[in-house]
Amino acid sequence: MNNIKSLPLATLLVLGSVSNALAQDYTDALRYAYLSPTGTARSMGFGNALGSIGGDFSALSVNPAGIAIYKSSELMFTPSLKLNSVQGDYLSNSVNNNNTRFNFNNIGIVFTTAQKGRRAAKSPWKSYSFGVGMNRLADFNRDYSYSGSNYNSSATQAFAADATYSGNIPANLETGSLGYFGYQSYLTNYDSAGRAYSSIVDPTKGVRQLRNVSERGGINEIVFSFGANYMDQLLLGATLGVPIINYSRNATYSESSLTSGTDFNSYSFNDNLTTRGSGINLKLGLIYKPSDYLRFGLALHSPTYYTMHDDYTATLTSNISSVTTTPVAVDYAPGIDYNLTTPWRAILSATGFLGSHGFITADYEYVDYSSARLHFDPNSSNNASAMESVSNQQIKQLLTAASNFRVGVEGRVNNFFSVRLGYGYMGSPYKSSAGINTSSNTISGGIGFRFDHWYLDAGLSHIMYNDVEQPYPSDLSYAAVPVATLKNSYNNASLTVGFKF
Repeated sequence: MNNIKSLPLATLLVLGSVSNALAQDYTDALRYAYLSPTGTARSMGFGNALGSIGGDFSALSVNPAGIAIYKSSELMFTPSLKLNSVQGDYLSNSVNNNNTRFNFNNIGIVFTTAQKGRRAAKSPWKSYSFGVGMNRLADFNRDYSYSGSNYNSSATQAFAADATYSGNIPANLETGSLGYFGYQSYLTNYDSAGRAYSSIVDPTKGVRQLRNVSERGGINEIVFSFGANYMDQLLLGATLGVPIINYSRNATYSESSLTSGTDFNSYSFNDNLTTRGSGINLKLGLIYKPSDYLRFGLALHSPTYYTMHDDYTATLTSNISSVTTTPVAVDYAPGIDYNLTTPWRAILSATGFLGSHGFITADYEYVDYSSARLHFDPNSSNNASAMESVSNQQIKQLLTAASNFRVGVEGRVNNFFSVRLGYGYMGSPYKSSAGINTSSNTISGGIGFRFDHWYLDAGLSHIMYNDVEQPYPSDLSYAAVPVATLKNSYNNASLTVGFKF
């Protein structure tokens, strides 16, 4: 991870008002556009480089022309076990969290009609296939924490700065804002003469800061695919995708005094965000086979058009002079509805076959994250137009186009047993000027067994990437806020069972 540069306040905001928390920004657009399909155990084994291989249910969400390679009908499913680890580094201190979750990478069925005998010899269209099922495109499950002793700044200074910036007297502070929480919990004082707020915490005496986050959910895409085989040379396919988003985050940020004898003892801020959404997209693809030893693939993914809904609640509890205060918890009912348009994608692929001994395959994927857009109903809020303008400006200023690479190899030991290896690289979606690099590397492997009417594959992948986070917003009125580095290490073990009929 590169050192973080000076960024706009909202780009690293963790604690925030309810209105800020529901003012969807570039982080929401990126969360649902930065896809990392898990796939079948077979595709996972060779790095999910599926663009010109086909004959695998995961291909329906990558290059739908891959469905046209099927010669028979098939039913399959892929249970998986995710073992995630995150190390949070903050103020020279490290905290490790582990999370284990069970899921299904995909489940689906493909129906194939293939020409036979004399009809196969005469017809240029050799087979047709239709598939329906589910592929998991993203997994949000992780737990992380970071903590440290800070002698330079406190989040209560952000509470005071927010209230001062609003220019409101205490009675008019916006319910749910940082300023509101700080004043109602006695963490800030109000100077009526200067109409300014100040924190009761003296950070030079030291505060222990701790943030715990638990994220759950993912994106599951329901796919309806059709493909056709022309002259055993040109394979065409299309997928209508209906991705479904489920995301929840429970986060707690707390500070406690490191010095005895002060009025300030501690406080804890808890917030909960739940997002539900569904969308629609179209994927088109082709695979060209100039010979039995070479294949080329091309796939285009339209933007996904999502309809989203967010619910948010927040509570702050403080302990001042041994007196505990909990302002009224804020529940931003009935939530907020909005729309999200994700970027389009293009995938180029090539595969070289080593006779009957296996293949080497590679994918190149291009996606422009800066083209994502958030849309708000102008009737939903008085400032919907301003929210939309600010959010989309953030996306254009901070995000950029990225290139993703996937390579893999499969070696066939005999007609029944295969071994696989793969590597994947996902480019960082951030502009270099943002000073954030979240590019990831994936290494994978697997084995497979093929029988007359069924098959069994096992795969394992290991993903590594770094992320950054500031626990509260920066402001020129107080010292710079430390940055936490999150070192993510994800392991996915999967098993695919398939039946041919």
